[in-house]
Formats: sequence, structure tokens, C-alpha cells
Amino acid sequence: MHETAVIDHPAAIGQGTKIWHFSHVLKNSQIGENCTIGQNVAIGPEVSVGDNCKIQNNVSIYKGVTLEQGVFCGPSTVFTNVYNPRAEIRKMDQVRPTRVRQGATIGANATVICGVTIGRYAFIGAGAVVTRDVPDHALSFGNPARTIGWMCRCGERLDENLHCRACGLGYQHEGQGLRYGAFQQGTENSA
Repeated sequence: MHETAVIDHPAAIGQGTKIWHFSHVLKNSQIGENCTIGQNVAIGPEVSVGDNCKIQNNVSIYKGVTLEQGVFCGPSTVFTNVYNPRAEIRKMDQVRPTRVRQGATIGANATVICGVTIGRYAFIGAGAVVTRDVPDHALSFGNPARTIGWMCRCGERLDENLHCRACGLGYQHEGQGLRYGAFQQGTENSA
């Protein structure tokens, strides 16, 4: 932890987590193991961050936001927690929960409107504005963000047959998203 970082108590920070300059972890927040918290990051109060997350510079993660394990938040990612805030009216009793599922990536300067879920291994493009749920493995861009393709667990875009040319995994549609491990290098695999 850098000497300029501020940790309010009680807060739980997992082993191996690094917290950089001018960051603030507010009370009752939990940060998992082996996370990297960049410069000028605010987390909390009452926020949960899973193991192995990377939160780049200038990100604020407010009450109501949950990051599961392995989430990447690019520089200046914006999370909201009240849908229709007013400076003169206290609305913290109207916090809408936001969940970012395991392995998801949120690009630099993206905005996540409260009350949504970003699916497992989804990829939100830089500058996107997420206004509704994002399916597992979806590649979403724009304002408002819309699904324009699909991403592999390894972070590469899937081809038109839902196969990854980088690691060999194949996928199948399941609900609104994808299920991985259906095929691997042309053979059945239920990974």
C-alpha cells in the first residue's frame, strides 16, 4: 500500500493486493487477494471486489457495485449507483445494485449505469455506455452499448463460428450469452 493511500476501518484487504497513490478504500469494503488498485481509485463504502481484479487509475466504485473475481476496469471507468440523483435530495436508499461477473473487462472511459449485470468474460469497449444487462462473453460497444460480437475467455474475439483462433476453444449459445468449452481444436470437450 502506498503511503498516500487511505484505508478506512473496518475494511478487509486480501493478501498480495497492491494499492497505489492517492487511493481510498472506504469502510466495510472487501477487496480480494492479488488485486491491483491503481492511482486515485475510490472503493466503497460497502463494496465487494473479488480476487485478481485490476482497477486502473481514476475509477470510483460506489456502494451497490460488486466486482467478481478477475474483473478488469480500465482507466476512468465510471460506475453510478443511483439512477436519478439530485444534489438536494438524499437518495442513497435508492441504490441499484450493479454486478460485474467473473473475468469481465470494462474499457477505458466506459460508463456503467446502475442496476445492470455485466456477464462473465464480457468485454465492454472503451467509451461505451452500458444501460442494460450484457450477456456472458458479449463484445459490447457504443452509446448505448450493444452487442456486436463475442469474446473468448482468453480475451480474443471469436470468429463467425464462435471459435477462438488463439486458444482453440469453441462456444455455443446458451440463453442470451455463450457457454465455453463446447469444442476444443475440433474435438468435443466439456471444460
